[in-house]
Amino acid sequence: MAAVYLSQAYLAPVQYYAKLLPYDTVYLEAAENYVKQTYRNRCLIAGANGIQVLTVPVEKPPTEKCPVRDIRISDHGHWRHLHWQALVSAYGSSSFFEYYRDDFAPFYARKFDFLFDFSEALRQLVCELADLRPDVRLTSRYESSVPNDFRESIRPKHPGTDSYFLPKPYYQVFSGRHGFLPNLSIVDLLFNMGTETIAVLRQSALSGYACDRFAQSFIPELTK
Repeated sequence: MAAVYLSQAYLAPVQYYAKLLPYDTVYLEAAENYVKQTYRNRCLIAGANGIQVLTVPVEKPPTEKCPVRDIRISDHGHWRHLHWQALVSAYGSSSFFEYYRDDFAPFYARKFDFLFDFSEALRQLVCELADLRPDVRLTSRYESSVPNDFRESIRPKHPGTDSYFLPKPYYQVFSGRHGFLPNLSIVDLLFNMGTETIAVLRQSALSGYACDRFAQSFIPELTK
C-alpha cells in the first residue's frame, strides 16, 4: 500500500491536493512541532494586483517547540473579515464563487480555537466540493524518515523538488493581466473551475506515481 505524508495546511496549494489522488493512504502530520512561515498558516490567492498572501495569525506558543495541534489562532487584526473580503474581491467574478460562497462563508464567521482544527475542517470541505475521497489518517507520532515525504517540500518559499507535479494551466480571473499564476491555493482552482477541479488535479500529477496499484487506473487520465 503506497502512502504519502503531508503537513497540515491552510487552504493548501494545488500541488498539495494533487497528492491526494494517486496514493492509497494520506498521512496528515499531526505530531510534529509547528513550523513558521509555511503553508500551515498561510495561502496564496490571485487578486487584481497579483499574488496575495493570506496569513492566519497565531498566538505565540509557550515554548519554542510546540506541537502543531496546540497552536492557537489569534483574533488579532480582524483577520477573518479581511480574509473573507480578500476572497470576495479576488473571486467574486469567477465562474463558481457564488456557487460555493455559502460553503466557505461560515468559516470566516465562526471562531476556531486551534489552527489545526480550522485547516482540517476546510480541507474536508474542499475534498467534498471537489469530489476527492482520500483515505486520510492523522499521525500519532512523528517519524523523521517516511516514504513519499512532502511535509516540508511543499512550502511558499524555497520549494523542494517535486518531479511528480507539473501545474496544468486553467482559466483564472486576472490571467489577462498577470498571465497564468501556478500553484496557488486550491480555492483559486475551485472557484475558477468548479467541477473540473479534479480533472486539473489529475492532469497536474505526473506518471511517476506508477509505484502503486491505483496508478494503473490513474495514469490514463493524465493523457486526457
